[in-house]
Amino acid sequence: MQAPSSPRPGESELTHVVDAMIVRENHMLQHLRNFAPRVEIYMQHVRSDPELGAVPVNDEYFFGRLKLQPNGTLTAQSLLPQSSSRAHAIKEVAAHLAPSRTIQYYQAGAFYYGIVMDTTRFDREHYYFEFVRREFLGEVRCLVFDVKPNLAKHRRDLGLFRGRVWAEDQNYTIVRFNGTFGPAPRGSVYFHFDSWRENIIPGFWFPVYAYSEEPTLQFRAQVRLWGYGLETPTHQSEMTRVLVEAPILEQDLNQPSAVPSAVSSTRAWQQQAEDNVLERLQKGGFLAPPGDVDKVLETVVNNLVVTNHLDALPPIHCRVLLTSPLESLAVGNTIILSRGLIDVLPDEPSLAAMLAHELAHIVLQQTTNMNDTEWAFEDRLMVSDEKLLSYLNFRSSQQDEEAADAKALQLLKNSPYKDQLGNAGLFLRAMADMAPNAPQLFGTHLGTRLVVKGNVRRTAELMTSAPALQKNRVDQIAALPLGGRVKVNSWSDAVQLINTKPVALLSAREKMPFAVAPLFPYLILLPSEQASR
Repeated sequence: MQAPSSPRPGESELTHVVDAMIVRENHMLQHLRNFAPRVEIYMQHVRSDPELGAVPVNDEYFFGRLKLQPNGTLTAQSLLPQSSSRAHAIKEVAAHLAPSRTIQYYQAGAFYYGIVMDTTRFDREHYYFEFVRREFLGEVRCLVFDVKPNLAKHRRDLGLFRGRVWAEDQNYTIVRFNGTFGPAPRGSVYFHFDSWRENIIPGFWFPVYAYSEEPTLQFRAQVRLWGYGLETPTHQSEMTRVLVEAPILEQDLNQPSAVPSAVSSTRAWQQQAEDNVLERLQKGGFLAPPGDVDKVLETVVNNLVVTNHLDALPPIHCRVLLTSPLESLAVGNTIILSRGLIDVLPDEPSLAAMLAHELAHIVLQQTTNMNDTEWAFEDRLMVSDEKLLSYLNFRSSQQDEEAADAKALQLLKNSPYKDQLGNAGLFLRAMADMAPNAPQLFGTHLGTRLVVKGNVRRTAELMTSAPALQKNRVDQIAALPLGGRVKVNSWSDAVQLINTKPVALLSAREKMPFAVAPLFPYLILLPSEQASR
């Protein structure tokens, strides 16, 4: 929100602000070298449609650990299985897109720099700064500057930033930048970025999100970062705590509660395997810690459990996978949905359909990966984050998937959602329509693909009673865009649902099902930061 009535700063004040902004930016870069956040890049190739706007026709994906090297270079170690081909990662074959090539390849590194402006040359020697206005981003008051490279002195320098920056008006830390880089190497082109940072720990703003699009190159992409706090000790208090053991008392082993039965011990062993997997996924930055979003999912699961009288089931828990590809799976008695899947689900009946399928696996005791309980042995998960996805496999056979589908339909027809299953079927129709044009979005890290060779693998029978998919109808919302529902805390990896105000759509091009779309994070200051204002 712009504040046009704010007075323009004086020349001496502007000099002070620019100098402080330069110092703070280089200070941020210095501290960024101490972290190795997770970075996810998802790009959609698009074509222009007169009614639907930018329509995805193919996509690319990369997921890894990002590191700013001492020389200012950004590198990333892939966390995808080593066998991944171009169908699972953005190929690293050139520094930037070479538009003259018939087959266009993209390097993940071309997108890393969308989170920083200049890692080694951000100073008055290389840049001019021009004040534009004051403006609010969320709750944060900002000073806005246009930044241009000093080409008179540095005409031969490549990759200088050109664009606009927003700096919060207390410490003058840059919280957003929007623009591109240049000059570009011969035969290459730099992308445009809208890059955002958040005050994730007191006193520091770190990159969390960037959006890129190039109409002439026909793509849209998003870069997401999280896991800044993964390298910090999380159990330090437990490690330093002095424990006083209770005295060992002689007990009567004939009492029923003294020693667990073989069945109880087996269940405890299975639970240990489940807990080990979830803990390792969370430690690696793949899985969000338990939180409020889980409770929302568990409420829907409980609706299915109660109305189907599944009283004998153990407690069913839900967790959120932090990545974009749409997937759901069951690990023991825990149902996992990816952030991307939760983002695009349009309503509660569609969510219930996804959860019912995984609940059916549990009811049928088909979580075979937990039955052999191999993960109960602690050493099996003592592998690097780079190898973790190769080790873990929770994909089900086609026979098990079909059995789970049949059971899920039974659960849904006995549930509070029985009269709204057409909505879920419409979402499945939208999935079937989009999947051929977004194979990476419908890929998986851990579970079974939702769509295989054009066939929906989740309660597909619901599509028979669903209305026809009408892409041009403004009032038919079959699926949502990516990124508009789940917010990730980039320090703690905690997730929360975004409560956005409903907006009446003006045309079909604003529906954007499963599409990459620009986001405007709502910036806030942490309490300790607000105290200094």
